[in-house]
Amino acid sequence: NVIKCIWGSDWDPLFERDHTGLLLKRMEECVDGEYQAFKAKGGAYVREHFFGKYPELRKMVEHLSDEELTNLRRGGHDPQKVYNAYKRAVEHKGQPTVILAKTVKGYGLGDAGEGRNATHQQKKLNEDQVSYFIKRFDVPVPEEKVKNLEFHRPDESAPEMQYLRERIQAMGGPLPARHPKPMTLKAPELSLFHDSLAGSGGRAASTTTGFVAVLKALLKDNELKKHIVPIIPDEARTFGMDSLFTQIGIYASQGQLYTPVDRDTLMYYKESKDGQLLEEGITEAGSMASFTAAGTSYANYGVPMIPFYVYYSMFGFQRVGDLMWAFADSRGRGFLMGGTAGRTTLLGEGLQHQDGHTPLLMSVIPTCHTYDPAYAYEIAVIVRDGIRRMYELNEDRFYYLTVYNENYAQPEMPKQEGVEEGILRGIYKYRASSAGPADIQLFGSGIILNEALRAQDLLLEKYGVKADVWSVTSYNELRRDALDVDRWNRLNPDQEPKKPYIEQVLEGVDTSVVAATDYIKAVPDQIAPWMKGRFVTLGTDGFGRSDNRQHLRRHFENDAESIAAAALARLAQDGKFDRAKAAEAVRELGLDPERKNPVYA
Repeated sequence: NVIKCIWGSDWDPLFERDHTGLLLKRMEECVDGEYQAFKAKGGAYVREHFFGKYPELRKMVEHLSDEELTNLRRGGHDPQKVYNAYKRAVEHKGQPTVILAKTVKGYGLGDAGEGRNATHQQKKLNEDQVSYFIKRFDVPVPEEKVKNLEFHRPDESAPEMQYLRERIQAMGGPLPARHPKPMTLKAPELSLFHDSLAGSGGRAASTTTGFVAVLKALLKDNELKKHIVPIIPDEARTFGMDSLFTQIGIYASQGQLYTPVDRDTLMYYKESKDGQLLEEGITEAGSMASFTAAGTSYANYGVPMIPFYVYYSMFGFQRVGDLMWAFADSRGRGFLMGGTAGRTTLLGEGLQHQDGHTPLLMSVIPTCHTYDPAYAYEIAVIVRDGIRRMYELNEDRFYYLTVYNENYAQPEMPKQEGVEEGILRGIYKYRASSAGPADIQLFGSGIILNEALRAQDLLLEKYGVKADVWSVTSYNELRRDALDVDRWNRLNPDQEPKKPYIEQVLEGVDTSVVAATDYIKAVPDQIAPWMKGRFVTLGTDGFGRSDNRQHLRRHFENDAESIAAAALARLAQDGKFDRAKAAEAVRELGLDPERKNPVYA
């Protein structure tokens, strides 16, 4: 149902006199650029160039002054016509309604901007322009206030003020405000995720599988399960989530309307009216809409929901970054799970899947807390604490977690003190040197932590170099903490300076650090200012190749051999390893010093 609101009431008498359809013909001849000029150049121009083309039309408006021609309104600026258009739309049944309203850029500004391209750059009006506006719209403002460009507040008994007061009261106050109901959700005990904490017992599994195990554990918790909202913008089987089909069902407002082709399998495509999994199809924008609805329901409906939106990380921020920002601005809560994460982990599917930058992109969202976990137990710790902080402590935050598709043995959570805190704050020592005090420190994140562990073995076995390996779960969190501490120290110069967490955990460590990631080097470089110049970063800057993981990591120089070579080179620069032996090791480890930088290759 289409309602046109094109011409204002001033035109109605002219239409009544147009018995031949000539006025309509003239209107249809004109293009948008001409209509802009008619408004910008005033009544005399309109008389000459619009009505003047045909003698009959010029005669039709000879009784109108140039000012009256100037003030002929478009439909979108006629309150009566706009009201009636909306009234008809509201009253129309059985169809959606579209209102086509014609308006004018800078309407009412006269020579200050009406119909002019410079309207968007207009920052202020002079006295004459304000005076023109006041007269044009018959605004009851005293002339002396116009001259001094003062604000004017009508008397409280004025109808304008009475109307404003009524509307303010109807809206619940003069400023937008939320009054969410107190939340009663409690985070589960960490023991709920015992399968994730215990590791995979040597069986190879991806961190995506580890995340699904965390999700399934939450769906078995009697207090939390009805609040969980899994959202998938693609095919659930891509992320190994097909086991949820029969556990919670796929939501379909009308139920299952067909017999699925896989009905004879255990994990068939089960749809139901009370299904809990939102299988959105290939629509990141639609999925973000669902994520936003669920993530803000605690405030809008007094019902806290915990959404988990699982998607291809490469296609996340790039396609719906504005919606993620709007989600944060709405104080949304939940978990974004960047699936098929990393630039070297999705075998042979091409550059369109090689994500090397999302942790950096997500870092620009103030309420987003970004993590790059290597193991299932790290995911369990982060998700559990996220629920605690968002739904128990009522903090305005949400989470972005990378999850990978490469299979490897998931270890048991280390028993040493400080691991849980380290996971949440961004770093903890995963495996110390077995041969005594370390000569160098190796930082690994996500899937590349395994390469750092292999490099640790290489360095000791082939070169007698001892290394400690650290799991860095979040460079973003480490940077934010360090910036907070720096700010406190700057604003409290009379107090004992505090130390950021990254300096606390490295206190007493005087060796250099090699940090390797499956993302661009700028991700670990976030903490470089607090590393005292002892920091070497390896990452995946560049486009990459559609190849297997081993070749991609060698191409980007973030595999175990590249980490070991970087460690030896750094030790040589520090005077702790023979330079000639370090150069020999580069070739021995299979690296080519003359090879073109992969950033440009």
